[in-house]
Amino acid sequence: MKQTLQFIAWPAIAGLLAALLVLDRWILPARVDHIEDGREPVSYAQAVRAATPSVVNIYTAKLVSSNTPGVVRNPFAQNRTPRQRIERSLGSGVIVSPEGHILTNNHVIAEADAIQVMLHDGRSSSAVVIGTDQATDLAVLKVDLPDLQAIEIGNSDKVRVGDVVLAIGNPLGFGHSVTQGIVSALGRYGLQQSMYEDYIQTDATIHLGNSGGALINTQGQLLGVNTLIYTGNNRSVSGYTGNTGIGISLAIPAKLAIFVLQDLIQYGEVIRGWLGVSVEPIGVFNGSGTAQPALSVQTVAPASPAAKAGVQVGDLITHIDGAAVQNGRQTMHEIARLRPGDTIEISVRRERQSLELRAVVGVLTQSSGTANVPEAAS
Repeated sequence: MKQTLQFIAWPAIAGLLAALLVLDRWILPARVDHIEDGREPVSYAQAVRAATPSVVNIYTAKLVSSNTPGVVRNPFAQNRTPRQRIERSLGSGVIVSPEGHILTNNHVIAEADAIQVMLHDGRSSSAVVIGTDQATDLAVLKVDLPDLQAIEIGNSDKVRVGDVVLAIGNPLGFGHSVTQGIVSALGRYGLQQSMYEDYIQTDATIHLGNSGGALINTQGQLLGVNTLIYTGNNRSVSGYTGNTGIGISLAIPAKLAIFVLQDLIQYGEVIRGWLGVSVEPIGVFNGSGTAQPALSVQTVAPASPAAKAGVQVGDLITHIDGAAVQNGRQTMHEIARLRPGDTIEISVRRERQSLELRAVVGVLTQSSGTANVPEAAS
């Protein structure tokens, strides 16, 4: 009996071993060893390597009066000159031209008496301010150094929620550092006292010093300028100085930043198109019974381009230059990027009539701007 079992078992074991050999050799997929075959694992090293030379550290110094609280000055003292001290701060910037133009946040260099820029390769230079734009919290600096590498500009209009992004900057003065996250939301606004908020929200960690740095995609292209974080006490902070954030970081889209940059370089200020209306979003039902977005005109500024074109309070704006409107803020941004003197077509519904109006874009000035409107001012 024992011999019979051995006679049966050995062929079975041999067959099993042969089957395993066949599976391992010809059927089962080969194991991939990235180290042995020379291929790298998933990495963003190439993107970081491409963008990092274009990101700079910015150090500022400001002379301020030092008034020590609780100290009573001698009224009979001869020398009453107030004491002064140097206040230092730090931030980041992005080289956007071989000529040395650098994009950063306005709050990084605001009121600075001296600005020093340090490059990734160790070189440093003093910088001059070409122009600032408080409405978008952007500023343009310039340094005079040879062999500067400008960052490649990406298309921020094609950013999608869920895209992987990298933040490069100078957090807490540590020097060039990289953090990784994803795009959490688009078109964020209502965090600052500005009509031109259109932030990219990410969960890439940023700290004090990251302001003005680069938000890039996995190809190393600039998608935005890191500007704000949202903290645990529900505050949005420019030039962040508090505790760590809660994974909500905000960046100005590259398209808006480049628009501001070009105007500051060419004109020394940002020239924005203006129609002179305030609007609120509303749904309008079309012939098929479905609602489409529209903008209900709330006010029309006297002698404004909109008034001259015939726009009236109560009109429903449905299209601008043939493109359906989506919301007031987006329309405002599109109009602001137009040049004064440009002509646009405005499609409106007035009672039961559809009208096609033509307006010549004006210039937004401090007197023509209307920031206190429900949805947007264009």
